[in-house]
Amino acid sequence: MQKELHLRTKVLPGGKIEIAHVELSVGKTVDVVVRESSDSAGRSAIDILSEAPGQRIFKTAEEAESYVADERTSWKR
Repeated sequence: MQKELHLRTKVLPGGKIEIAHVELSVGKTVDVVVRESSDSAGRSAIDILSEAPGQRIFKTAEEAESYVADERTSWKR
């Protein structure tokens, strides 16, 4: 079975990248794929939505549930 390691590193001066990991054996052949990380990596959906125009309508799940319950009640009238 192939083992896959996901490592994060910074590009060093001169465009160099250094990779070191205890599970990498001396003399083994490995494939290296380099993908530039996006700025949104690690950000939660809440963080992204809070920056959107208009913000969120509901601050809590309870507020959203109350709104939906009121809407459903209005449909039954």
